[in-house]
Amino acid sequence: MNISSIVVQTLPKFLDEVVQSLKDCDVCDYHLHDEKGRIIITIEGEDVSEELGKLKVIEAIPHVISADMQMAYSEDELDANIKVINESDAVPNLLKNEDVAIEQVTYHGDLKKKDSQLQEFAKNLSNPDGVK
Repeated sequence: MNISSIVVQTLPKFLDEVVQSLKDCDVCDYHLHDEKGRIIITIEGEDVSEELGKLKVIEAIPHVISADMQMAYSEDELDANIKVINESDAVPNLLKNEDVAIEQVTYHGDLKKKDSQLQEFAKNLSNPDGVK
């Protein structure tokens, strides 16, 4: 199951109409809005494809300027990544192998670049040995 939050933007003069359309469309859950025309909703789907279909419905509502996913949660993806972490050795095999060249080691400990390092780490979850 996937859950994503979406920020919908409309002009303030169409705010009430768009909020009502979102409440009536049956593809999302309305949460709140502000006077500037920003509306917060969530969608759920079995997979990304279903979520994208719902996003297209929202984008097609009259007077919607934009509808952008802000945060997403994927239960299956999270479970798969937790399984990889739980099944991996606390000390990666790469650090146990004296024949591996240092250039092949990916280091994820630079706090100055922590955001990009975390993104790279997340991409490499399926490669727990850390070999490039």
